Amino acid sequence: MYKLILTIFLFIFITTSSYAYLGPGVGGGVIAATIGIIVAIFAAVFGLIWFPIKRMLKKKKDLKENNQNKID
Repeated sequence: MYKLILTIFLFIFITTSSYAYLGPGVGGGVIAATIGIIVAIFAAVFGLIWFPIKRMLKKKKDLKENNQNKID
């Protein structure tokens, strides 16, 4: 256990330079991926909530029209 903690400590707190270049495209890609994930989550939640409500409203409307036709 002591070795694991020491290894984690070394990897986290002892850093060295990587001498790597990350161009502006990387930032744009990260932003686009993040926005895409957020939009996908909202679309999934919207689909799970809206379509059952839409079906319920349609049934209610059809029931109301059937009752109106019976009266006529």
